[in-house]
This record gives sequence, C-alpha cells and structure tokens, in this order.
Amino acid sequence: MIRASIVGGAGYAGGELTRLLLDHPDVELAQVTSSRLGGRFVHSVHPNLRARTELRFVAPDELEACDLLFLALPHGSAAREIERFAALGERIIDLSADFRLDDATEYARWYGEEHPAPKWLERFVYGLPESSRAELAGARYASGVGCNATATNLALLPLARGNAIERAVVEVKVGSSEGGAQSGASSHHPERSGCLRSFAPTGHRHQAEMHQVLGDIELHFSATSIDMVRGILCTAHVFLNEDLTEKDIWRIYREFYGSEPFLRIVKERRGLYRYPEPKLLSGTNYCDVGFARDPDSRRLVVMSAIDNLMKGAAGSAVQSMNLMYGLEETAGLTFAGLHPC
Repeated sequence: MIRASIVGGAGYAGGELTRLLLDHPDVELAQVTSSRLGGRFVHSVHPNLRARTELRFVAPDELEACDLLFLALPHGSAAREIERFAALGERIIDLSADFRLDDATEYARWYGEEHPAPKWLERFVYGLPESSRAELAGARYASGVGCNATATNLALLPLARGNAIERAVVEVKVGSSEGGAQSGASSHHPERSGCLRSFAPTGHRHQAEMHQVLGDIELHFSATSIDMVRGILCTAHVFLNEDLTEKDIWRIYREFYGSEPFLRIVKERRGLYRYPEPKLLSGTNYCDVGFARDPDSRRLVVMSAIDNLMKGAAGSAVQSMNLMYGLEETAGLTFAGLHPC
C-alpha cells in the first residue's frame, strides 16, 4: 500500500486528487495540507467527499514523511521548497508548472523569471503518459501537465510524430475552473457569466509544453474562456505536409492511440455527439479526439476534449503514479462519466 499525502489540497486539483486517491485500491491517503484551513475537515471544502473521509487539513509544517507526495501548490511554490519535499517524500508528483519544462532558459522565457531550482528540472519526467510512458515507469519525480497543453498535445501528437504537420492554428475554449479556486475579478460572476472572453490570443505559457512534446512545428495558439465550469474543447486547424486522405488519417490515429486506455477516437456519422464534447467527460480521465478533413484543401480540423481538472491535472497525475509504481495504469481512473449531465 502506497502511503501518499497531498500538499495544497484545498484547491480544485487538490480536491480531485483527494477524491481519486480515496478510492484507489493501492493508496492510503495519509495527510492533506492547507496553509489557511488547518484543523478543518477536508469535506468542508470539498463537499462531494462528505461521508467519504474524516481527514482534516493539517498545516504545512505538520507534514510527515511518506512514500509519495503530490504537490498541488501555486506555481513557483514547489520549486522554492523542493529540497524539503524531497526529504519527506520518496517520490514526488508536482501538479504545478514548476518542473514541466526541461530547459531553464525556456522557463525564464515563458514565466518571466529565473527558475528557483534549475538543477532539479532534469530530474522530473513530464507527466503525460501518452508521450512519456517509458520514462515514467519507475521514475522518482514527475511533473504535472498544463491542461491546455494536454488537450492540444493529445490532439496533435500522432500527426507530429508522423511528421505530417506543415503548420497548425489552435484555439481552446476553456471552463472557469481552469482559473483555480481563488476568486478574482475575471471570475466574479457578473463579469464572468455569459462571456466568451479571449484571454490569451497569443503568448500562452502552455505553448512551451506543446513545443516540448510535439517538437519543432509551426504552432499558433489562442485560448478563450466560455461559460462552463469544467472542460476544454481544442480545435486545431492543421495544414498537412501532404495530401493525406481521411482513410490515412484514421490509420495514423488508430495506430498511435489503438492501445491507449484513455484515448478515444470520436467520429460518428450521425447523432448529437459526432465529435468530442467536454460535457461528457466531467470527472473522467478520458481524452476524446475527432477530426474532419477539408476536401478542398490540405486542412485537417482536429478536435479534442478533456476535463481540465482530470486529464488536464489530477487524473494524469494519478495515471503517472500508477506507471511510476508499476500498477495497473487504469487503477482508480475507470469512471466513465455521466449522460445526461
């Protein structure tokens, strides 16, 4: 049994981690920390966990040694205390952006400051199993993934690995939970409700992860907030290097994702859900990918959908944990979602 603790468990990703680990057959959840909620029941912040746990939040300085630490802290916090955390946890999975990039220069470029612990970057494996499965097996340290990067990377990875992309123009539409549990001006209900707000037409930090995973392709990226709580829909306009047929595209995706436990190709001839739909994926670790070939050009429209708090955060972290410990990769992650919802 893996004795695991969560550092920074009061946020949305921390709540999802708690939910997943409580039901994981190979994990004992030992502690959940919060710097401001020490002593309060975990279910007082995450009410979906009523009657599922009597754990209380503990202060960060009460953290005890364990087999595995999940770090769900604000960006920059984990890197500044990584030596302390490494002394307490035999293995670490950090959900923040602190160790996602393997190059300190790229980190400074995209995050606007020098990395607090650059020597640690090479120790962390990027925590997207579909791109790093072999490296995650047996690893001691794994990073989290950016949710927008995950939706984009999983949409384009088969084409990128097949050198089929001339260039790609990508937009993601994202729910409000991507902004985190702490409210601000952009999440204030009168300002947020009913909005379609382009918040990153250029320069989104997650592009660094996209280039790291997909390689040196020409990629243009934008992000738009929509009136939804959970979910990301990625729409990628891919201009192909060659005139691939729809049958060719099917073959590329089926060969690449055919044995992936959480990737589903969604392309139906009829019905309401012919293409990926984030609503269906709430609470699940699945990524649905679909596509439509433009018959009049070399443009291929690839769509992917995920739950940003699951496949884009806590779900991928638990999937990475399963690989790190040699467990069944799907353990604790088999919830299929709800319909209707």
